[in-house]
This record gives sequence, structure tokens and C-alpha cells, in this order.
Amino acid sequence: MAPRLKSALWVQAQLRSAMVNGAFGAVLHKGAEEAGTVYLVINRLNGTYDLLSPPPGPAYNEMGDRCFVHESNAPKDWLSLNEILQRRLKRDSDVWIVEFELREGFGSFTIVE
Repeated sequence: MAPRLKSALWVQAQLRSAMVNGAFGAVLHKGAEEAGTVYLVINRLNGTYDLLSPPPGPAYNEMGDRCFVHESNAPKDWLSLNEILQRRLKRDSDVWIVEFELREGFGSFTIVE
């Protein structure tokens, strides 16, 4: 199994990768450097957003990749999404919330069902 990256390093690598591929990403909330939970906001650039959360159970697959699940079946507007994010922050202030502008989907993130 590959070594797992610290949350801060993983976030930095994803932001750099987005930039290299012509996309934009930004940290909306900085979490714990070592092992903060990471939530991804996917901005579809049409007024809707998807939220990717860590899966129940293991957060990494056999290859050592960080995994995510869709928070809901349908994209949300910003107000609905922000309400969810604020509840998460109340429960745990060490979470990372990172937004990516990806009109065409989820990029290279590992999505599990």
C-alpha cells in the first residue's frame, strides 16, 4: 500500500494539478494539517454545486488513493450547499473544504459508490 499524504499536502497537490490542467481550485476552509477530513465542492459553473465527502469506512482504496462519495444525487444551489458545510464545520472545525471549478464532472477524484 502506498503511503498516505497528509491532508495539507494532498490539498496542495490537487490545487496544483487543477491549475496545470487549466482549472481553478481554492481552499474555502483550512483544516488540520496532518489528518483533517477533506470535503470537495465541485462548482459546475452553472449555479449548481456537488459535494464530495469521505466515504463511510476506509477513506483510502487499496492503491492509497483518497476516496469520496457524492453527498446527494442531484447538484445543489450555493445556499443549500453552504448550509450543509456550516453544519459540518460546527461539528468539526478541523475539516478542509476545497472548491474546484469543473464544468465537466469530477476530474481525477476517486469516487466510490
